[in-house]
Amino acid sequence: MAKFKYLLVNQELLPAVYAKVVTAKSLLASGEAASATQAAKMAGISRSAYYKYKDGIFEYDPQNGGEMLTLSLKLKDTKGVLSAVTAELYRLGANVLSINQSVPKNGVADVSLAVYTAEMSVDVDALMDCLNAVNGVRAVHLNN
Repeated sequence: MAKFKYLLVNQELLPAVYAKVVTAKSLLASGEAASATQAAKMAGISRSAYYKYKDGIFEYDPQNGGEMLTLSLKLKDTKGVLSAVTAELYRLGANVLSINQSVPKNGVADVSLAVYTAEMSVDVDALMDCLNAVNGVRAVHLNN
């Protein structure tokens, strides 16, 4: 798995397209836009620009100090996999705030986790590696 470095950068130093992607994501999340195409149009960017950057740009929330992560996982539909994931999070010092799991399709369940990380014993990269190592975990993505 590739290691990513994250930077906190003043918005004024970046091209405007990045802030517009954050705006489009917010419009989509709030329901003000019904589709990515509509959100991109409302934010003043092309649909291709939205899709190019949407998974790599996140708005910093000073209220939680960057201490809450939202993770998307694809888990094998096998007894105990989700339990093993939550046990691993506990072992690393993370606190699970919410879990949302879809009905499994084709032997895989999509799971979304909101995790409080202030007391974690490892950094985000190590967290991702540890979760990917859990038996039955097919993929882990950071959504923040």
